[in-house]
Parts: sequence; structure tokens; C-alpha cells
Amino acid sequence: MNASLPLLLPVAEIQKRLLEIFPEGMPNRGYCTREIAAKTIFTMLYVGAVEYRGVHLRPNQVTRMTDRQSAKTSEAARLAWRQSSLAKETGNIPGRWYAVDTREPIRDETLRDGLVPTGAVIVKPNLPTTSSVPRYALAAGFAELLDPNLSPEALAQAIAAWQVGNLSASALARVEFMRRGVVATEYGVMVTFANGETRKLAAGPSSIITKAVVEEFSKRFLANPGVIFLSESGNKVVERDDRLAQAVGLTIPADRYLPDILLVDLGPQHPLLVFVEVVATDGPITASRKQAFLEITRAAGFPDSSIAFVTAYLDRSQAAFRKTAPELAWNSFAWFAAEPDHIVAFRQGTHGNNVRLSDLL
Repeated sequence: MNASLPLLLPVAEIQKRLLEIFPEGMPNRGYCTREIAAKTIFTMLYVGAVEYRGVHLRPNQVTRMTDRQSAKTSEAARLAWRQSSLAKETGNIPGRWYAVDTREPIRDETLRDGLVPTGAVIVKPNLPTTSSVPRYALAAGFAELLDPNLSPEALAQAIAAWQVGNLSASALARVEFMRRGVVATEYGVMVTFANGETRKLAAGPSSIITKAVVEEFSKRFLANPGVIFLSESGNKVVERDDRLAQAVGLTIPADRYLPDILLVDLGPQHPLLVFVEVVATDGPITASRKQAFLEITRAAGFPDSSIAFVTAYLDRSQAAFRKTAPELAWNSFAWFAAEPDHIVAFRQGTHGNNVRLSDLL
């Protein structure tokens, strides 16, 4: 084929590469890796919408593509379709990939919120928002990752180089953490407590989150942290510090449900107890669970103002957070191990007592 048009990859192979290019932990990863993203990129390659080639794509061109057309890979067929796909649509297109109104999620999700922020797609500058002129093209460096002639080794090296050069520092940090989390092996996960003692946890995502809570969350959000209680799935107690509990005036009931982790901050004048639930799939701090924990602390004489509740997740992009977020109790927090410096507060308001947004900044 003439070099005027880039080589094509099948849609399935494009999606496979996207899953490697945009790993777990990437913000809006789904927008960049689902089939509609692969088909959008295929259409860009098909028409030659790649940086420096002077050709751009309009989202509705993706909706007009068909399996039959995509199989016509000669330069003449591709150039003819590029021209005809920009014409005003008249009549039905048999076998079209997507309905006409799908151009909006292609534009808003796949492109604007997915591929453009990562640098995979560039936007033609100085076009009015309402302009129908094609404006999207694959960045040249990203298009190189779609070369069908790359060997597996060369592809892996090219992807790694592209990620370093194009993903933001925070996104790279999330990606690296997610990679480390996935690598938890049969040897288990070693967690180090503030006093230097260590415990080995069973392998798995819950242990990765637990380790992060003890080693990262407690140091960032507590002044003088300690671990009173720590358990694994199956209610296996890994750490139980009765002396520390007694020192702060708390009796740990043996017959009551306890959280995955119970932390204490000895920094404030009145010790702060922090109930933490680790969520790899389910089990957040709900209103009923929060109430059960408050019954324990109230019985021990702790004021509610000295109690905090945290649900810890691996990453906010994962299904576990999306699934359980509606259940999270008000006046509790959500924390993500992949973004350890940040925390989400679910603040409960009082009816009739308005709080201005400026007061929360």
C-alpha cells in the first residue's frame, strides 16, 4: 500500500493493545479501552487521521463505518469512503457500527474524556465548538504503537516509553501502585506497623489495601498512629493490641463485630479512634455498620467527636467503589490506596442549617 495511508490493525487487536497501553489505575481507563474506543481508532487509521498527515476525523464517521466497509482495505476504497463519509447522511446505512446519536459518547467520553487527555489523540486548534469540520487525529507517537509490524518485544518497549512520556505523574503513580497490587503472590503481603513490627498477610487485593492503610494512610492522616486491631477476610485476627486499647480506655468486646482495622491517633488531646473497612469487592462503612461501631465506643465512654470511619479501596476507578459508593455512611470517609494523599469526605448536613460551598473550600 502507498505510504499515504497508515497500515491497519484489526479492531480486536487494537483493543488488545489499548488494554496494555492504558493499564489498571488509569483515570477513565474504560473510555480508552472499550470496543468503541478501538473502533474509533480503527476509523482514524482507516481514513489516515494521524498527526502531520493533514487529515482529521469527525465522530459521526465512526458511526457510519460497517464491517463490510472495514474489510475493504485498498487505498482507493479507503480514500473513497473517507470522502463519502463526510457527506450529508441520506437514508439508512445497512450494518452501520453505531446509531447516529452515538457520535455524542464518542465525542464526549471516548475522545474528550479519554483519548485526548492522555495525549493519544490531538485536536485541531482554533475551531468553534459548533463547527462540523473534522478535528480529531491520532498523535503520531501513539499511532506508532499501532504498527502491525512491531514484534512483541518492540511493542512492549514502545508502550513503556510512551507511558513515561505521556501519562501524568499522578496517573503514573496510580498505574505503578495497581501493578504492584496485582503482583501479590502466593508468598503473601508483608505489612510493617508504626513500631517496626511486621506481620504477613495472605495474598490478595484486600491485603494490598490493608498494607496501604497501615503504612500509608495512618502516616498521612494521623499524628501519632497505632493499630489496635487488624483482621483478614474470614475473621482471622492478625493483630490485637489489648494494652494499647486499655491505654486509651477501650475494651474490645470478643463477641461483637469489629472492623477490618481499628486505628488510634494518640496525637490529639483526646485519642481519635478510626474504624476502617477494607473493600476489595464489598463491605463498606454503611449507616448500620457505623451505628454498630458507635455502640461499642459509646459504651466505652468515647464521644462521637472522637470517632472516625473510613472505607478503604484500591482505586476509585474500580468496580468495588462504584458498586458500594451509594451505601457509604454520611460523616464517613473514602480513601484510595492508589492515591494516598487524597481523601473523600461524605459530609452530612443539617436540615435548615445551610452550609456555603465557600465554607468547605
